[in-house]
This record gives sequence, structure tokens and C-alpha cells, in this order.
Amino acid sequence: MTEMTAHAIHRPVQKMRIVNKFATFAAGLLVSFAALTTSASAAEGGHLMQSGTDLGDRASLQRGAQLFMNYCSGCHSLKYLRYSRMAEDLGLTEEEVMNNLNFTGAKFGEQIQVSLTPDHANQWFGKMPPDLSLISRVRGSDWIYTYLKSFYLDESRPLGWNNKLFPNASMPNPLWELQGLQHAEFGEADKATGERPVLGLKVTQPGHQGAEEFNQSVRDITAFLEYAGEPAALKRQSMGVWVILFLAMFTLLAYLLKHEYWRDVDKH
Repeated sequence: MTEMTAHAIHRPVQKMRIVNKFATFAAGLLVSFAALTTSASAAEGGHLMQSGTDLGDRASLQRGAQLFMNYCSGCHSLKYLRYSRMAEDLGLTEEEVMNNLNFTGAKFGEQIQVSLTPDHANQWFGKMPPDLSLISRVRGSDWIYTYLKSFYLDESRPLGWNNKLFPNASMPNPLWELQGLQHAEFGEADKATGERPVLGLKVTQPGHQGAEEFNQSVRDITAFLEYAGEPAALKRQSMGVWVILFLAMFTLLAYLLKHEYWRDVDKH
């Protein structure tokens, strides 16, 4: 075997080793990320429910906007979203937005802020409630959906409410009128800490909505917050179909062009 042949064989072997190491490293990162995600979810109350949101469902986004403004916007702002942008994206008129979704007196072109003052927020909640513009990008839609369904009555908490997914949350259940009053079903106390784990939740006093209707309301709010986190996603999804069609047509033309060029080459 000549020296040149040996080098020619050795190079592919080196490349394969590099590829294998990279693949192993990538797999390790994925496993680590999955483990961290699982442990974080477990630390905050366990399994997440599937939200089933659909940004292509404009009616759901419109309902979600109405529900958010009526039940959440008193404390939580969306400072990266303007009323005018929301109207344009959700197919609403300026009159509809200003009459039904604007409760702070802000102008049509201004961001969605709250009228809650820092002094009142500190008095009632201990701090200013967070802005929710990016909550879906930080937590994910499934987390929001699960969180909104996980409130239960807890007399030991300052506001009388707790949350199975996010224990000791400093806020009451904003949707209790729709869902009703929910109580926790506890397991046996831990011998070391004395704490009783929450095994499940049960609505003991129904609200204005049934279970399925309430699930849809929470799904609508979650979809709206998902949209608020990235309004451009609506246009990106609508453009995606045309991009795929363009790439498919371009691939077909490239194949036909390649076939035409190589037809003359094959003859020789």
C-alpha cells in the first residue's frame, strides 16, 4: 500500500470520528436539556397539559383578547404590543378596540399598559405584577394553559389562593368566576418536611362555565398571549405556505435544468 493510498484511507476515518464525536456531543446536549426541562417542570408542580392553541384561528385570538382584557389586564400589561397592531392582526376595527378592549384611556397607537399603580400593587401583592408580553416565549403555551387551570383555595396564603403548578404564587385566581371554586386533593404528609403533596384538583362549586367551555376560554387566553409574544408569527405562518410552494417549484425547475444539461453529457 503506497503512502498516498494510506492517507486517502485515513482521512475518511478521521472525518467519521469527528462526526461521531459531534453527534455524541449533540445527543448529550439534548438529553441534558430534556432532563433540565423535566426537573424544572417537576419542581413547579409536575406534568403540563397540552394547550392545543392554534394561531390560525382568528376567532380564538379575538376571544382571548377579550378575556385577557377583562380578567388579566387590570394587573398585567403587554408593553410590547400596541392596540393598533392588535386591531390590525386580529381583524378588529379601531372602534371595537377602543370601546371594548381599552380600559385605561390610552390612545389607539399606544402600548397596552395597566392603570394599577406601584403603590397599590405593593400594598395588595407585595410587588408589581409582571408584564406578560413575553411570557409565552419564556414559559411556553402549555405552561400558561396549565397554570391558569391549577389555582385552588388555600386559607394559608395571604390572598386565599395557591397554584399546583407554581406553588405559593402571589396572585388570586383571575378566572374563578368562570371556573368556579377549586379545592386541592392532598396525599400523605412527607415524613421529613411534613408537607402534603397536591395529588389533584376538584371544582367543588361550579362557575359560570362548564368544564369544556372553561378549557376553551383558557385556550383562547393562552393563544392570545402566544400571539402577543410574537405578533409577526401570524404573517410568518401565512407566508410559510408560499415559501414551501416556491421551493417546490424551484426544485422542479432545477431538476429539469439538470436533466437537460446532463442529457447532452450522457450522449458523449
